[in-house]
Amino acid sequence: MLYAAKLAWRYLASSRGQTALLIAGVALGVFFFVFISALIGGLGQYLVQRTVGEISHVTLTPPPSEARLLPGTEGLSLTVAQAETAQRELLAGAEALIPVLDATPGVKGVSPQIIGNGILMRGQARAAVSVTGIEPQRVSDIANFGARLVEGNAILGSNRVLIGKALAEDLKVSVGQILRLQSDRGQERALQITGIYELGVEGVDRRSIFISQPTARTLFAIPQGISRIEVSLEDLSQADRMAERLAALTGYRAESWTSGNAQLLDGLKAQERSGDMIKGFSLVTIVIGVASAMLVNTYRRSSEIGIMRATGARRGFVLAVFILQGALIGLCGGALGAGLGFAILSHIPPPEIGVTPVMPVDYRQGAYGMALLLTTIGAVLASLLPARAASKIDPVKVIGQ
Repeated sequence: MLYAAKLAWRYLASSRGQTALLIAGVALGVFFFVFISALIGGLGQYLVQRTVGEISHVTLTPPPSEARLLPGTEGLSLTVAQAETAQRELLAGAEALIPVLDATPGVKGVSPQIIGNGILMRGQARAAVSVTGIEPQRVSDIANFGARLVEGNAILGSNRVLIGKALAEDLKVSVGQILRLQSDRGQERALQITGIYELGVEGVDRRSIFISQPTARTLFAIPQGISRIEVSLEDLSQADRMAERLAALTGYRAESWTSGNAQLLDGLKAQERSGDMIKGFSLVTIVIGVASAMLVNTYRRSSEIGIMRATGARRGFVLAVFILQGALIGLCGGALGAGLGFAILSHIPPPEIGVTPVMPVDYRQGAYGMALLLTTIGAVLASLLPARAASKIDPVKVIGQ
């Protein structure tokens, strides 16, 4: 086998121009494979981040209230107690679980919240809004308001409010001005605008405001308990698994971001399938190129192969020489293409939350090892047909010619 490898390398070195051109073609195909992998992966990451990067990845809410049967006396029908709908559903005792959630592996941020609705007023202008009461020290645990502010700051205190840019434009207000908020419980409070944010989500920027949790308790008459707990994760792809884990840990209902974004997930899967097809075509091109070059090489060296066969070389030896040639071409071209791809793509900043990339390419998802492995396997398979043809050469006929 060592002599077969030495002979295969000598064959490649004797035709340097053809070998260099063949390796360059393989490298170009591998570079295209790496680029498509990085582009599809980066684009998917960018779309997910833009859609759900700054919203809750797992939301913990109270278990659903259900109607129940009340026991009756013997011979009488049972009475059905209907679920209570007039009172707010709250997470009782959730405050004690916050440190546990903070310490859970994979959890990036935790935000206990009080949720309600209200009417925001500025003179004659009115706007129906969704009100979220959050702890001031956790103001950016889910959405990074600090990086998304267009005016003011994200410091929430008593009677202060964060509003979206679209809502500020509708009400024609700016930082420092006073608004009045009337809650759905009839409570009214004057609030000063401390900051104006722009998350890039129309529904949030135009319909959501954020106040401190003590202010929310007063407005919505909730002395104890919270409405929900929002959790952000280190890895968005683990949301379903983490939702099951947090539900078992807390006893609350846990809903991951994937349940409300089925269309986005379907689009990403279709995009991934399209990328796999393109990468498959690039591999087929590499295989065809290597096979055609090896066939030409077989016919060119038919006399040398005949002499080897005449001197006692077996068919397996000839087969090994040509297969090793294909493997060397695949390895050299694959390594060159993968290295070139990493060198170029690593200079393009990957898409991150809050940053608009020059191109949504993530060099970390270039699939360099897979590209090298598949290319080498493809080159070996491409050399099988020429190798079989070379091993079947009749030495008598070739030498006679």
